[in-house]
Amino acid sequence: MVKTGMIVTDLDGTLLRDDKTISDFTVEIIKKYQDNGGIFVAATARPVRAAREYMKILNLDAGIFHNGAVIQEKGRTTGGYGVKNTGSLVQAILERYPLSNIAVEAEDALYANFEADRLWPGAEYIACESFAQLKEKTADKIIVEVTSLREMEKYKVLLPDELYIQLSENKIGMIMNQSATKYRAISFLAERYHISMDDIIAFGDDYNDLEMLERCGKGIAVGNALKIVKDAADEVCESNQKDGVARWIEGNLLKAKGSLF
Repeated sequence: MVKTGMIVTDLDGTLLRDDKTISDFTVEIIKKYQDNGGIFVAATARPVRAAREYMKILNLDAGIFHNGAVIQEKGRTTGGYGVKNTGSLVQAILERYPLSNIAVEAEDALYANFEADRLWPGAEYIACESFAQLKEKTADKIIVEVTSLREMEKYKVLLPDELYIQLSENKIGMIMNQSATKYRAISFLAERYHISMDDIIAFGDDYNDLEMLERCGKGIAVGNALKIVKDAADEVCESNQKDGVARWIEGNLLKAKGSLF
């Protein structure tokens, strides 16, 4: 029997199978964990709209989206670490580099001054040139199209101290709040649920999962995780293709007696 605690898991490559499905077995195990008093949370780089289906299927207690830029509990946004005064920053970028291709994730929608589906096939977006409608709004992240790390560097000087820019897929620079990390968002939820960080188990497979695996009470890498993630984890479970997260929960928590660990 599990004592009250929290499990936080990444989605893609961790809880989800390679075809982006979730097995009935995983759904059943998560429900059993929750029925025994456990809190179950998804922590993903996805926006809310791209994870909503999984949140509903699993009836999760909370979700961390955009790596911590948005935090929701039962579908209601209760926290997060976004980019404030989005319009002003975008205008500063365009004044210095007027040909910049920019996209903004805000209020669970994608805004762009270029054909965003060229970078993200099938993506729905709102076409805009000046981003005037975002003037006073807080964004989850701002994206600039780049062709190299060197090109991305030119945007750094325009950013306030609380923001950073990171290269992704060698084609975009993501501007985000320094505090927008999965671990920071987990800490926020732990306080709200009155759960010790020592009673939180984190599952992951990629670079953006490293901090939460290292700093939560127990960090577990799935079998298909990057080597650096496996090396940082306390344990390695089976792969995402074999329902590794659910099988670890079943064998170590639901059938175990006594301590969460």
